[in-house]
Amino acid sequence: MKIVDLIGLAQKLFDDIRELSSDGVGVTRDSYGNGESAAADYLRLFAEKEGLNYEVDRAANLIFSLPDDDAQLPAVWVGSHMDSVPQGGNFDGLAGIIAGLLCLVAQKQGGQRSGTPLRVIAFRGEESAWFGKAYMGSGAIFGKLSPEDLELKHRTSGKSLANCMKEVGADTAAIASREPLFDKAKAKAYLELHIEQGPIMVARKIPLGVVPGIRGNVRHNRITCVGEAGHSGAVPRWLRHDAMFAVADLITRLDEHWRVLLERGVDLVVTTGIVGTDPSEHSISRIPGTVYFSFEARSKSHDTLEGYYQLMRTECASISRERGVNFEFDRRLESSPATMDKEICDKLAQSCNRMGIPYETVPSGAGHDASLFANAGIPSGMLFIRNENGSHNPNEAMEIEDFMLGVRVLADTIGHL
Repeated sequence: MKIVDLIGLAQKLFDDIRELSSDGVGVTRDSYGNGESAAADYLRLFAEKEGLNYEVDRAANLIFSLPDDDAQLPAVWVGSHMDSVPQGGNFDGLAGIIAGLLCLVAQKQGGQRSGTPLRVIAFRGEESAWFGKAYMGSGAIFGKLSPEDLELKHRTSGKSLANCMKEVGADTAAIASREPLFDKAKAKAYLELHIEQGPIMVARKIPLGVVPGIRGNVRHNRITCVGEAGHSGAVPRWLRHDAMFAVADLITRLDEHWRVLLERGVDLVVTTGIVGTDPSEHSISRIPGTVYFSFEARSKSHDTLEGYYQLMRTECASISRERGVNFEFDRRLESSPATMDKEICDKLAQSCNRMGIPYETVPSGAGHDASLFANAGIPSGMLFIRNENGSHNPNEAMEIEDFMLGVRVLADTIGHL
């Protein structure tokens, strides 16, 4: 069985899971929730139908393998995540899982196994949208979740991460104690196929990208600026302690620092994705006394992240003095940058060349489970698939033909590992 012959099966998998998790706008597969669990149940039934083995690890992730796979042998692991952001697209995460499963199906139906065993892992809880923290499923297996992390609350239900993980069968006691749940000695390599979540590959008209590295990030889910409320017409500027203008001042200053750093060639992106006043008290004629906002910076350099974070805190202190406001911070969260293994990157590129498939080197601005494997010392590599309209929105538009090119390269690379 050749990979190219599985295009119909690939399309069916995407279509079926889209229908299962449709929310009327896009797809919603909430981390450790109904949408993600529906996708997991579907994948288990698919594995049974295709004669593949599956198991659930102690972090509630799914692992797929060929029958009679020797679990004691080191394997090439292929994986990505099952969850999505609210009203997201269907291909973010899911494409990597389906790609790995197609490689397993092709090996089983063709009767030719790769020299190194192949195992596919479908992670729960990669998206930070639900609990304010990313990499929950992959972080759990590497002992990266703290008891404080497990107390984070779901954005809509208010349930703790620990309770939600426990409901789907995770060993929360082991996770809270940071017990490693993955044997690194059984991983020869980790590969992840993923849609590109930016516009570069579409603009350059290239179907595939080899990823040399993944940006890390530092963030606060919620910073509170506390000033003093007042009547909009009665308090002059010099007597105001306006929380909204203070936050606007901060964002303007951070943008200027960002511009200067970019001119110096520093890799950095900065985002404030949430800004709001209290809806129970805000009005057109009220000076905002309290404003809530988020902060995130991403870079390939840990030093850049730390330096920019300290710059942000310095500006907060300066604005506090000048405008008579205070900034209150929730927990600082961070994810380390990751560098992909050069040898694996070379093998992905060689596979593209053997098949005559155009590709370029495309760094990842978004985070991926692959970064956890790379930073755990496991040789890791990523392959991007061209994708229209960006990601984290309902309009993701990966072409199935581009996807199948990526699966062919993935399968060929596995064979050469």
